Amino acid sequence: MLTGIRIVFLGGDARQLEVIRKCVELDAAVSAAGFDKWEAPSPGVILEPLTVGLLGHADILVLPTVGCDDSGNINALLSTDRLEMKEEHFAALPPSCKVYTGMAKSYLRQQCAKHSLQLIELLNRDDVAIYNSIPTAEGALVMAIQNTDFTIHGSTSMVLGLGRTGFTMARSLQGLGARVKVGVRRQEHYARAKEMGWEPFMTSELLLQVPQTDLIFNTIPNMIITAQVLSRIDPHCVIIDLASAPGGCDFRYAEKRGIKAMLAPGLPGIVAPKSAGIIMANALVQSIADEAIIKGDE
Repeated sequence: MLTGIRIVFLGGDARQLEVIRKCVELDAAVSAAGFDKWEAPSPGVILEPLTVGLLGHADILVLPTVGCDDSGNINALLSTDRLEMKEEHFAALPPSCKVYTGMAKSYLRQQCAKHSLQLIELLNRDDVAIYNSIPTAEGALVMAIQNTDFTIHGSTSMVLGLGRTGFTMARSLQGLGARVKVGVRRQEHYARAKEMGWEPFMTSELLLQVPQTDLIFNTIPNMIITAQVLSRIDPHCVIIDLASAPGGCDFRYAEKRGIKAMLAPGLPGIVAPKSAGIIMANALVQSIADEAIIKGDE
């Protein structure tokens, strides 16, 4: 239970509604800013504008999956107004307040450090990232189907990176009958890919591996699909970049060559907001409980 805990939500998308509902259900005192377009707010939620006063008594501050940009702007798809987290807002938070987000950019990290606020990034948790990889992979498959004139079954599909999302992506493609090639940077990932029945290669060999590939799914957040690599890719190949912005593909050169390449961050919130929201809600509640236990042991 979250009885007696004051939680303030700032912005977000449909995923955040599920997190709010969970916190209300567990008896937290919930206020939210950036939700004036929410047509049927959950009973028990107080909708307010973002002010210093709103933040002054918060035990928990919950920001969207990507907390805010490097100017403090918060993604608030359910708001008619721009939402911005300024220096004065961070200063208003009590020192004991914990700030939750999915992943933080430099501005949020710097402000939390400056004001001695504990910052918790939920997407750093293995369980959250693994659960989140499921709607990510499903969304990527939808994009692939919508943007090709051939079946995934029988295609040569390449996954770059064998982290939590890459593994789920490769397994999903395998399940649909694709020939799966996996570009990795570590020997243990090479061995795991081999054991799974995929065709692994080191990313240093990417230039040799990309010809005759139908689909490429990138999860590596560094420039890996360079102009040189793109020059060896068949024009019919579709690239879906799942890495965080700006991705790992030279999109300008891809367009110049007539190759369809798409940056697709935030797929869980687009294709399965309810499921993605439940994942984040459960992680938030578990983290709050864990922090309470740690505090109690001190």
